[in-house]
Amino acid sequence: MRIFGVLRLRSVSPMGYLRRFTPAMKEMAPTSDRLSAPAVQPPADSNKPAATQADDDIRPIGQVHLAILALIVGIVTGFGAVGFRDLIGLIHNALFLGKFAVRYDANLFTPASPWGAGVILVPVIGAIAVTFLVKNFAPEARGHGVPEVMDSIYYRGGVIRPVVAVVKSLASAISIGSGAAVGREGPIIQIGSGLGSTLGQIVHMPAAQRIILVAAGAGAGIAATFNTPIGGVMFAIELMMPEVSVLTFLPVAISTGTATFIGRFFFGLQPAFAVPPLSPVHPDVTAALTLCLYGLLGAITGVAAAGFVRGLHLAEDLLEKIKEPYTRHILGMLAIGLLIYALHERFGHYYVQGVGYATVQAILLGQMSGLGLLFLLFLCKMGATSVSIGSGASGGVFSPSLFMGATIGGTFAALLSALHLPANINIPSFAMVGMGAMVGGSTGAVMTAVAMIFEMTRQYEIVMPMIVAVALSVGVRRLLSPESIYTLKLFRRGHVIPKALHANMFLVRQAREVMDPDVVSAPAEMTFDEFLSRPDHAGRIRYAAISDNNRILGVLRVNTALRQASQPSVTLRDVASREFTIVREDDIVFDVMRRIWNRKAVMALVVRGRGVPRPDDIAGVITKEHVADSVAASIRMYPTAS
Repeated sequence: MRIFGVLRLRSVSPMGYLRRFTPAMKEMAPTSDRLSAPAVQPPADSNKPAATQADDDIRPIGQVHLAILALIVGIVTGFGAVGFRDLIGLIHNALFLGKFAVRYDANLFTPASPWGAGVILVPVIGAIAVTFLVKNFAPEARGHGVPEVMDSIYYRGGVIRPVVAVVKSLASAISIGSGAAVGREGPIIQIGSGLGSTLGQIVHMPAAQRIILVAAGAGAGIAATFNTPIGGVMFAIELMMPEVSVLTFLPVAISTGTATFIGRFFFGLQPAFAVPPLSPVHPDVTAALTLCLYGLLGAITGVAAAGFVRGLHLAEDLLEKIKEPYTRHILGMLAIGLLIYALHERFGHYYVQGVGYATVQAILLGQMSGLGLLFLLFLCKMGATSVSIGSGASGGVFSPSLFMGATIGGTFAALLSALHLPANINIPSFAMVGMGAMVGGSTGAVMTAVAMIFEMTRQYEIVMPMIVAVALSVGVRRLLSPESIYTLKLFRRGHVIPKALHANMFLVRQAREVMDPDVVSAPAEMTFDEFLSRPDHAGRIRYAAISDNNRILGVLRVNTALRQASQPSVTLRDVASREFTIVREDDIVFDVMRRIWNRKAVMALVVRGRGVPRPDDIAGVITKEHVADSVAASIRMYPTAS
């Protein structure tokens, strides 16, 4: 007893069908399915990197080896975060203060520069150096980096050029150190991701495993630079990983934990921001009113997040009209230089230059409470970040989101205090909630926002109001701007990024639930013309089990609307192929799909029982079309993503 093969036929005209079967073709039929070749061997995607063209033939590496590689990614990314921060300090101290030292506490305001009004030119000097690096070595290093990492995951098989990590670190350190209003998390994410991708290309592995290392590097970068291991893991899960399971989570956890350990060794155990302990919130009427106010802050922050998303890309569009990159970047950073000098002359600090953590720290310590100043700084930071990135600076948007969230939260709290409402109004608390709401609203990473702000402040009391505020912020932002600040750039490029991780519920359905039971039996010696003439076809697509002396020879899929043609010598046996697989009724769809893919089969026969499959055991057939129908049916339960 043996199964001989299957046949997949397209809907062609009778004469077109017969012309395919010359005597030479009939001799080749048992070993080559000419009719289904395009379905089995699709042409190479010209947009797909060469490194990923042969991934389908690469065997996965073991989980232990993948964990070791993730450990290496975590170690190198952790040290990379330390070196990156030192490089920022070196450049910042040299350009702003005229001294060569790596020590730089971003949580403290920069002293007045000895250059006086000449500080206006400091960002311009940085612009010239950054443009040179990006233009000549790695255009991908321009901007905030995270969209490029997401693009590599979803559209390039996790392939990132190794030079990108080097250029990104240098360009971003220069941008931040010279005063561009950008953050340091985007660069370290791209650095860690680039390392993971490079290891994934050196050690031959499928694209799926290489993507895990890319995500692990991204999470490690976040964890090391902010001392937020939970936030790093959540960032990788929410924004980087197309699939989450124990096998994918373990490497990310190893890499993130390792990078956090190294970061704490050099930076200490303290959280990113020092915040005085908050009083516990007791569940009473006042607390309920305060929670509603936090929710209102979330909605307001959602509007601000949408404005940030739209404003950033509007600035990019407007500045892109200046075609010469040096001119564009110099003009943009000249505007930043004028802004920070004006703020220093009027209010005593540069405020919006660099990552801006000093301003955030001052608000959280209750040292800044002026309604007008806080709102002005919010507007200045949004404009400065949009111009910095739009003109060509290299840096992230996470830190600017923290700044804007703290200032808009502080503004809202100062306004409520002026109204003398019967609620517990505390500017640092509203600033922290605003930080989470702005980060979650602008990036779409809601769980990451809650986890990271908690880890950066170690204030458990603000977790509940922050959850409410982040949820409302994301909801309002998506009404006004369906794409986040990370995905809008890719969406405009034609690269859509999923907005949610759905459980593939159809994958756990059994084969009997997906198969098509409408299978007819046909002897191998029957001619094709005779088969088409059977009255029970009714002109529809039919699947036929081809048998010979109780042996399964194959399966025929044919459009029975075809009419009889001359050349009656062509039999079903002549056109059978071996490109099929056999599955059992209780096999789950995930295993069925994997068998079809691994064997390059065009369909799977579903048989009853566990013995040697016979024609009478055939219960149905599963094709790729049936799998697609099952997927479509399974996603109807999910709300439409907007």
